[in-house]
Amino acid sequence: MPSSTINKEHSKNLLTQVSELLVMGTKVEIRNLIHSLYPAETANILESLDLEQRVRVWRVIPPSVMGEILVRVNTEVGQGLLKVTDRRDLIKATENLESDDMVDLLHALPEPLLSEVMESIGVHERNRLESALTYDDHTAGGLMSLDVLTIRPDVTLDVVMNYLKKRGGMPSSTHNLIVVDASDHFLGVLSLPDLLTNDPQTKVSDAMDIRVRAIPFTMSATDVAMLFEQRQILSAPVVAENGRLMGRITIDDVVGVIREEADHTIMSMAGLDEEQDMFAPVMTSAKRRAVWLGVNLVTAFLASWVIGLFEATLEEIVALAVLMPIVASMGGIAGSQTLTLVVRGLALRQVSHSNASQLLVKELSVGIVNGVVWAVVVACIASLWFQDVSLGMLLGGAMVINLVCAALAGASIPLMLDKMGIDPALAGGVLLTTVTDCIGFMAFLGLATVFLM
Repeated sequence: MPSSTINKEHSKNLLTQVSELLVMGTKVEIRNLIHSLYPAETANILESLDLEQRVRVWRVIPPSVMGEILVRVNTEVGQGLLKVTDRRDLIKATENLESDDMVDLLHALPEPLLSEVMESIGVHERNRLESALTYDDHTAGGLMSLDVLTIRPDVTLDVVMNYLKKRGGMPSSTHNLIVVDASDHFLGVLSLPDLLTNDPQTKVSDAMDIRVRAIPFTMSATDVAMLFEQRQILSAPVVAENGRLMGRITIDDVVGVIREEADHTIMSMAGLDEEQDMFAPVMTSAKRRAVWLGVNLVTAFLASWVIGLFEATLEEIVALAVLMPIVASMGGIAGSQTLTLVVRGLALRQVSHSNASQLLVKELSVGIVNGVVWAVVVACIASLWFQDVSLGMLLGGAMVINLVCAALAGASIPLMLDKMGIDPALAGGVLLTTVTDCIGFMAFLGLATVFLM
């Protein structure tokens, strides 16, 4: 069985177990099950429960792991949990957090709770965190962890080994040690395998890898994730503009970015926010969705207006009303295929103005081929259905026009939106539907008006 299937089944089983215990189990049984889970598993369960059940589960979670859970739930769920969390428990929740998780949690805290938590932290750590809070969440600076092991290039590997033994531990997900000069400027990395397998008397400068490139703290989180995927790395140093080491990013941070990007793409296509609570109050959810429904209503009226222009034609030839949705539907599907392809290409940086024209020509060619093929199919079906060859030919002609226009719109709309700084995944679908509906209706009814009336 594929691992993805196993993971889905595992998540379903956990949710089922928790739901059953909330109905029939005791508080102790709920606590024992929740305590056996990883923080990410608990976060997923909390997002899957309604408001009342969520609070019941949250009450049995020890403060020592609350922080790790709060940084893994979406923003709205986290805000709701903060409202029912005792301040003393919240302060305890921050004690064992790594610096990057701590920064994420501090970003979510409202005043005066933020000040209270900051006051409970030591002066040195507070200064570090205050500087990290100034970085944008969606950049390398916002992703990075401040917990970094650094060494100098002029010491031997034996000295490094003794240093690590005296230190007694390393930050989690440490795959290499970062080499810096006396001014903390990044020089390279020393991998743990190289540290363990080289002669102890070898100097760090001779064993370190200088080919590793650091990530500027201003790089976008999306670009960081792409860099990790392309270079197949597990961690990377983050530097300031002058090359001074600021922190590091690890693969677990990047996995979070990838999931957020995927959630954003899926939810944006429906005009929703990935940070919204699935079990938010009915009126709250209804208000949020009303805006997108209103936009869609305007486009629907536009398509209806186009149909209304040919009211006389429809009254004379009733068969047009029966066949009309076919043209619009086929155009919508064809356009969506092109739109999805281009939006994905833009997200992966595979589409730019350098190759946009080639992609446009290719998609237009696909639209022509599919338009001709399916025009023949629908023309034959419509001709046999209504015993009218001319009607079938008009339907086929409208099909070609709409599929070609759908390909053109599906490729050009996301490119134009991206150039304007608008998320193509958010607005592309509505614009495309409007185009394919209006052109489909106008082509079919227009041709019928000219040749059949």
